[in-house]
Amino acid sequence: MPVFQPRTGALTTAQRIRSIIAGSSGNLIEYYDWYVYAAFSMYFARSFFPPGNATTELLRSAAVFAIGFLMRPVGGWLMGLMADRYGRRAALSLSIIAMCTGSLAIAVCPTYGRIGLAAPSVLLFARLLQGLSLGGEYGASATYLSEIAPPARRGFYASFQYVTLVMGQLLALVVLLVLQFVLLSPAQLGAWGWRVPFGIGALLALSILWFRRGMAESEQFSAATRDKNAHGGLRVLLHHPREVLGVCGLTLGGTVAFYTFTIYMQKYLVNTAGLNKEQSTLVSTASLAVFALVQPAFGALSDRVGRRRLLLSFGVIGCLCTMPLMQALSTVHSPLAAFGLVTAALLGISGYTSINAVVKAELFPTRVRALGVALPYALTVSVFGGTAEYVALWFKQIGHEGLFYWYVTGCIACSLLTVLFVLPGHDRITTEGHPPAPATK
Repeated sequence: MPVFQPRTGALTTAQRIRSIIAGSSGNLIEYYDWYVYAAFSMYFARSFFPPGNATTELLRSAAVFAIGFLMRPVGGWLMGLMADRYGRRAALSLSIIAMCTGSLAIAVCPTYGRIGLAAPSVLLFARLLQGLSLGGEYGASATYLSEIAPPARRGFYASFQYVTLVMGQLLALVVLLVLQFVLLSPAQLGAWGWRVPFGIGALLALSILWFRRGMAESEQFSAATRDKNAHGGLRVLLHHPREVLGVCGLTLGGTVAFYTFTIYMQKYLVNTAGLNKEQSTLVSTASLAVFALVQPAFGALSDRVGRRRLLLSFGVIGCLCTMPLMQALSTVHSPLAAFGLVTAALLGISGYTSINAVVKAELFPTRVRALGVALPYALTVSVFGGTAEYVALWFKQIGHEGLFYWYVTGCIACSLLTVLFVLPGHDRITTEGHPPAPATK
């Protein structure tokens, strides 16, 4: 079956489940790529840049990484427009092709010693491609999941977006541990072994592209395209300022909390709590596994009690518990106790992570839904999610680490205020049990 030929007609349960898994699976590559690039930069930095000290090489690789991250809003804009104009399925397929190309380019690129400045140029090009892809993947995926799922189970099915996202993190950790401690020596990793995880990323992207070839196009999108009076694009999006502000506000607290208790927590347990690196890695891996497993349960709960109650629980728990949790983690000595505290924090933010995709998608009409989710989300994540670790380390460096706890609490409070005042009566998040199908005009 050609890549861009959608299925038509009524979907069976098996076809719907396959489409939902295919639609959410790109997040696996996103977070796999995040961990792999960051974790292996110490091994590949000298291969792409002019000879220098280790710090200079790492700074150069970090700069390329940051540029790729800043491309996410551009990807959210471009892929959002494509998804609203040509279909969710086409945008998701193009997104995964860009991911594959970027990973493959890094895996096979000759070193600086062989091709000179072309090497960092290839690395930069690859990260730009991946940044564009990652920026558009979330909006198109969130939109597709909200539209393809049965209305009464939309929260449950949309929760699998974060399941696959966390699976990407876990897979990256497994690859890192296996290469470091089982298969390769540090010298082999520095010489050629760093190419292996990027090759795995390219193969994963190809497998997801193959899986996505059987996706059904959203019936809501198909119906909207038949309406000649329905238009999309940035101009139409500007007619929904309250919804755009709602996406930004919900994302602000959610992304800072998520990055704090997943990406940054591994370093926090070593630098502040005093656990060793091996213990910290085990705590992070185990807590992420539990986090992934509970997402569908929270999503199913939202289908019964409504999205608003879960969002309120995230906001209230985050505002009340972030400070004591972080303080307790700062003095923890047992890996088991650290696992319990980190898992408790992740359970608290599951009121956001499990349903954030469907909540945001349900705010917008069909012809502007992908753009409405992707662009404000990508902007907010780039500004606040991407800087969370830097802010935490900066507060620690100046001797006021406790201020970061207040920073996280304040960001979560912004999300709580968004639920209470920006979207207080929005029918998409207040409906109990069976949320209505999103509008098509």
